[in-house]
Amino acid sequence: MKIRVDKKKIIEAVRKLEGIEIVLESEEDAREALDLIMAGGDLFNDSLFQGLKEIRLSEVKEYKTSSVNYEVYYLMEFVFDEKIPPRERAEAVKRVQVFFEGR
Repeated sequence: MKIRVDKKKIIEAVRKLEGIEIVLESEEDAREALDLIMAGGDLFNDSLFQGLKEIRLSEVKEYKTSSVNYEVYYLMEFVFDEKIPPRERAEAVKRVQVFFEGR
């Protein structure tokens, strides 16, 4: 399963959890920010995430009107153990999405 997270939401989450005003210039920066978020909050400590193997991250640029006018967001792909039922996977992904949208 994948969700789309706006670059600004990641920045806001790190600011709230760690008190750091970060700058995301690359996919590597976003990965580092996600690692901070995962380590710093209670969200990923929930039992729903025990079957989570990894979160893959990829940067996407969405061009609105021209090659210089674009927005950056990140696709987060959640890779779970095959034994985890689809309903539990969906609930875990939903919690992450709500976490970022609630900022």
